[in-house]
Parts: sequence; structure tokens; C-alpha cells
Amino acid sequence: MAASNRMMLGPLVGSIDQGTSSTRFLVFNAKTSELLSHHQVEIVQKFPKEGWVEQDPKEILNSVHECVEKTCEKLQQLNIDITNIKAIGVSNQRETTVVWDKTTGEPLYNAIVWLDLRTQATVDRLLKKIPGKNKSFFKFRTGLPLSTYFSAVKLRWLLDNVEEIKQAVGDGRAMFGTIDSWLIWSLTGGKNGGVHCTDVTNASRTMLFNIHSLEWDPELCQFFDIPMEILPKVRSSSEIYGLMKICPSLKSGALTGVPISGCLGDQSAALVGQMCFQDGQAKNTYGTGCFLLCNTGQKSVFSEHGLLTTIAYKLGRDKPVCYALEGSVAIAGAVVRWLRDNLGILKTSQEVEKLAAEAGTSYGCYFVPAFSGLYAPYWEPSARGIICGLTQFTNKNHIAFAALEAVCFQTRELLDAINKDCGVPLNQLQVDGGMTNNKVLMQLQSDILCIPVVKPSMPETTALGAAMAAGAAEGVGIWSLNPGDLTAVTCERFEPQINPEESEFRFARWKKAVMKSMDWVTSDISSNGDSSIFSSLPLGLYIMSSMIMLIGAKYISVISLVGLRIESTED
Repeated sequence: MAASNRMMLGPLVGSIDQGTSSTRFLVFNAKTSELLSHHQVEIVQKFPKEGWVEQDPKEILNSVHECVEKTCEKLQQLNIDITNIKAIGVSNQRETTVVWDKTTGEPLYNAIVWLDLRTQATVDRLLKKIPGKNKSFFKFRTGLPLSTYFSAVKLRWLLDNVEEIKQAVGDGRAMFGTIDSWLIWSLTGGKNGGVHCTDVTNASRTMLFNIHSLEWDPELCQFFDIPMEILPKVRSSSEIYGLMKICPSLKSGALTGVPISGCLGDQSAALVGQMCFQDGQAKNTYGTGCFLLCNTGQKSVFSEHGLLTTIAYKLGRDKPVCYALEGSVAIAGAVVRWLRDNLGILKTSQEVEKLAAEAGTSYGCYFVPAFSGLYAPYWEPSARGIICGLTQFTNKNHIAFAALEAVCFQTRELLDAINKDCGVPLNQLQVDGGMTNNKVLMQLQSDILCIPVVKPSMPETTALGAAMAAGAAEGVGIWSLNPGDLTAVTCERFEPQINPEESEFRFARWKKAVMKSMDWVTSDISSNGDSSIFSSLPLGLYIMSSMIMLIGAKYISVISLVGLRIESTED
């Protein structure tokens, strides 16, 4: 690339996109929103016990360093000057909880991922402290129901069960944060002066944050028994938090001195990246889970149909906070990964599109992927995944189709809830996320919603949203968020191709399957993950004594038989 062309690129903005499945670093042109280069590293998810989902915080941090360095190398190969990168934004998987030692910089336990279910017993115990065991008791303060999903109960579990964390809290060494806090603290110096902060969007997913006062709530912290001194400082989504520092252990420091100036939870980042800045604008992101957000402006709207009230963004210290209604689905892209890794019917995640296209129908097969219970609109932790409607004709292609259809049905439930809460039905759905590359899925989604589905030609809207927030920050000022200055986005559009009657019939069958998935877990998942029948002492004693009696009876019968044979021989 000629030097004159390099000059035309203008200022660049980097974006760390740390998701549940992978970490990426992407670099955008601040003037055109063009994606110039990126690098991606898959993240290992650990399932040490049933219902448990963990990740290694050090692996996550190292993956960020690797992605930054590799992307910078690619830019240099393209003859793009990396000194033009003027700011860095962070978007992250929300709710995932990390506690680390501020004196050593080391995590004190694996990150507990948002999908994790180990805290159900903690939730049940906390519910007993609430009048009427009302899950929505704190809804008008936090926007959230009491659930295993949010950070406060994960942190409570860590404080109750991990001795190293108890000790670190007692010694004043412990720091808590969601993934954004862990990354920003580590990237700005870590134990050598790292900045311990989070933004309002991530704070609003902890159940410890008052979404009206925009502060940590002392009464909530007291309820969950969380020491406030371990919490990060809450900042806006667009301001300079600190400067990138070199990482001596990894010899990583291509962007040393560049400000980290944008931070948004991944779903808020996608809302910004889709430029949904007006009341009533909505987007649906298809990642590990599926998340439909509708901007409600400066007014917090509380759902009567199972949705969450969350902070959409606050794009500057002196800018107003904007809210959103959110429908959250735990399992979307994760169901494809399950088909690949657990059942082995796919060699790659991309193969699901080919299998589904070959089937063209689920042939009456319905899949409810409630691996972590059901989130919105049900909030039912007792549900579990089921596949029903199977016949001898059903094959892996039909199951692949049913898995994609399940993602679409779950989105339909979220859209119905948002339409009821907002009173004005959406006339199209803006979509983004890795799964939107699957054209079969996008067409299915349009068919099931009976409205057009609109996909931007540049699907990296989560990373773009974080870059926009970083570039627009005071003291950076290289990315204008004025509506007239925003780059027009080209889109691919999917129109419904089946009649509404067929869509309603299939959706009704899906709802029937959902009802079958309910109340599957009749007892709590124990906090140590032991689902053995012997974890119940009375039941265990009963079974053991029954086994001993059976063995004894068999022994006695053998002795009797031998005795009879001896007598007959003597006769």
C-alpha cells in the first residue's frame, strides 16, 4: 500500500471483543467504520461438574495479548502504520465473575461463566430472606430477577466456598470484577498501578448496582453480604480509563501508551454498533446465547412479560444514561457447539447449515436446548433440554434443522414479549453475531417472526460498538456519534417465505415442547455438583441395605441349593 493511501486511512481504533467462545482484536477506520484487520483465539470452556461452567482468567488475558500482537503484525504486513491506532475499546461477555489478588495479579479461582448453574442452592437460600420468596423483589432497583445468571450470586458462592478468596478478602487483597474489569486492570498495569473500574452497562448486570442512582447499592451489598471495598469504580461507557502498558512476561506491548477509552458489555456494544440510538430501535445478537435489546431511551421501562431492564449505554461522563429492555436466551450458538462436541454429528460448526438445508424441515422434531434452564421470558431454572417428536425416519439432518429452528423460536418468544411491553410491534429485526452468517438460520428467523430480518454486511457490530465508544471519548475525539456523521450501512434482507398460519402452527408445537421441558429437575443441584443418589444419606442407606439383603438372599439360596444336592447324592 502506497504511503499516500496510508495517509488516507486517518485515525484508527482497536476493539477487544472478549466473548464466551473466543477473544478477538479488531481494528477499524474511525472515519469510514471499515474493518481493516483482526485476529481471533478460541477460549476453552471447562465443565468440571454438572451445571458448572468455568474459564481460566489468565488464558483470557493471554488471548487478548496474543490477538493484539497478531493483529498489529497483520496491519504491518498490509503496510498500515499501527501508531495510527489512537484508542482501544473493550466489549465483553457479561456477568462472568472473577476474583483476583491485587498484590500478585493472580486470579484466586477460575472465572465463573454467566451460564453456570452451581449457584441455584445459593439463590434458593437468598430467596428465603425475601418476603414471599419473590424473585422480582429487587427488580425496580436493579432491573433483574434473582437468578443464577447474575454476578452477585456467583460472587456470594465464591466467598462461601473458596478459602483463598475468604482469606484475601480478610487481608484486603481481593478485587472483584466482571471480565472487563479484569482486562482493564491487567492491561493498564495490573499489580503495578492497574485501574480497577467497570462501566455502567456491566455494573447493571451484577444485581449490586442501582440503575437509577448509577451507584453500587449499600442495601443490595448488605443483602448479598458483599464487601463494597472489593468492587470496581463505576465509570461511563466512553471515557479514558487508563493507558495500555507493556506485558513483560509475554513481551507484549505493541500498543503501549494507547488509551483504553471505551467499555461496554457485549450486548450494549452491539446495540451501539447497530446504531440503535432512538427509542424503539432493537437488535438481536446470535452468539453463544441470544440477546434481543430494545432501546427505551432515558426512561427505564419495567417488563410485565419476563424481560430485563438494563442500562444500554452512557456515552460520556456528562452524557445521559439510556436504558433498554432485554430478552436473554442462554443457548443459541452453544447448541451448534453441542451438536459438534457432544454428539459428534458435525465436524465443524459451519456444517450445521449444510445439514439443515439438506433436510429442509425438522419433520416434526422439536428441540428445546434448555441446558442451563430457561431464561427469558420464563426464568425457570428447573427446565432441561429435550428433543421430542422423534420417529424412525428422524436423522441427524432433521435434528440440525430443529436446533436452528429452536434459536428462531426462542427469538420469537423474546420479540412477542418486547412487542407487548412496548405496545408498538417491530416491523423488522436488525441482527448481528457469528450465527448470522448462516443463511438458512436467517431465512428461518424471518419465516418464524413473519417480519423481515436485516443483517448488516459488516457483522462485527459488537466490536464496532466498543470502537465507537472509545473513539468518541473526551480526550480522544476521533469518532463522531452525531446521527448525520454516522456511516450508512449496507444490509442483506431476508423476507418471510411461508404463510403466517404455518408459522403459528410450528410455534405452537414448539411451545408445547417447552412445557414438556419444565420441572425436569425436581431437586436442587448441590453446590458441589454431586448429583449421585448417594448424596442423600437416607436414600443411600436404604439402597445399600437393599443391596446387602439381595446379596445375602442370593448367598443363602446358593447354600440351600448346594445342601439339597448333597442330600440327593447321599440318598
